Amino acid sequence: MSLEFLGRDPDSPNGGSPTLWRDTETGDILIQGWTIKDPATRSEIGKVPEGEEVVRIPKRMLQFLPEVNGEHGRRG
Repeated sequence: MSLEFLGRDPDSPNGGSPTLWRDTETGDILIQGWTIKDPATRSEIGKVPEGEEVVRIPKRMLQFLPEVNGEHGRRG
């Protein structure tokens, strides 16, 4: 697996999160974001399977997703 850096939130208060990468072999998107701690939101989401987590990224980060920029398919 090789990761291609897609973008980091330019407005992040600590400069490190959220961040997006793409797996160049599969085209999958990897997301580093803030875990959802708010009980009301967690309640709406429901049970999250073991080994999984729900993360939040700001809408402004959608610009980094290839499909939003007219890029389709796999790279690499």
